[in-house]
Amino acid sequence: MGKTSIKRALFKLHSWFGLVTGIFLILLGLSGSILVFRTELDAFLNKDLLRVSSLNQKPDQALSQCYETITSRYPNLDGIAWLNPDAKSDEAYNFRIYFNDTRLFTYDLALISIDPYTGKILREGPSSAFTPSFIEWLLQFHFSFQLGIPGAALTAIFGITMLISLITGAIVYKKMIWKVLTFRIGINKKNWRTISSDLHRIVGVWSSLINMIIFFTGFWLNMFAFKAKTWQNELIPTKPNTLMSASADDMYKKAKNALPSLEPTYVYLPTQPQRKFEVRGYADGQLKIWGSGNAVRINQQSGEILEINRLSEKPLSDQIEATFFPLHVGNFGGIAVKILYVIVGLTPGLLSITGFMLWWRRVSKQKPTR
Repeated sequence: MGKTSIKRALFKLHSWFGLVTGIFLILLGLSGSILVFRTELDAFLNKDLLRVSSLNQKPDQALSQCYETITSRYPNLDGIAWLNPDAKSDEAYNFRIYFNDTRLFTYDLALISIDPYTGKILREGPSSAFTPSFIEWLLQFHFSFQLGIPGAALTAIFGITMLISLITGAIVYKKMIWKVLTFRIGINKKNWRTISSDLHRIVGVWSSLINMIIFFTGFWLNMFAFKAKTWQNELIPTKPNTLMSASADDMYKKAKNALPSLEPTYVYLPTQPQRKFEVRGYADGQLKIWGSGNAVRINQQSGEILEINRLSEKPLSDQIEATFFPLHVGNFGGIAVKILYVIVGLTPGLLSITGFMLWWRRVSKQKPTR
């Protein structure tokens, strides 16, 4: 096969991958751009609902009381995650609930927010509904299309197809890359065909590196959906809760004392005996691109510390993998990086549209004239 034939084959591969996955990439890109500011948007859209009065003294066992409230309402849970241990004094506690309805096409998550001062439930509901939070619904849509484990596998597949499309596009247009980067190619406004062609090249080149990172890490984060055990577990009813004997608040304090440099971002409260109480977060002064790979694990029945994990002491492969989530969501570099991720998140949709227009032009040319 000659160079021309190889290039033609790569071009066809690039075109078809883009066309087949186009609408899904538009949806993933749009939702991903919004989710870059997920925490900020959720807080803004629900600012009145989630603002609590800090005039009263917070109970010493506020976290334990939240745990008791949730487990009494949901007797069969896979676990509970406290999502904002860094909450300010006037902010509600947000919890993600993991459960199982034994159906493959539903991803079993729910959100509940509680006033830590009064124990009042402020919002509650499954992530498959717009209430209690559209942002939470959008998050679940982004990684599973609201189609459960099959949907999570589908988004991972689209991550790979887009990665292949980007790579083949880079090979096909390799002569154009340097010209685009040195601003020697502009947009020819002669007609819609020249505009779409130049936009496709320019946007594709400038966004290619970050898009490759985003789509690869997205695939990697959803790899769990390709494991047979994941599918099997989804069909097994969750056993009744086995409640923690040790105080959640005491274990949380113990974890912070055991790792004083820890800045908690996530606390896992187990409801099944095989799981353990865990506090995860950044190390003080650590670059956020390395992720929240520091953790303290505690036996929830005895209160005994089982494990202290410092990211800096882990193998290099684990440290590199820890960067995948920050690199995917863009939460590692402040407002400038987030804005960049919002813009780049819109480019797959633009590339899909301009790519379709270029394909339609070629198809139209091939039609016989009467």
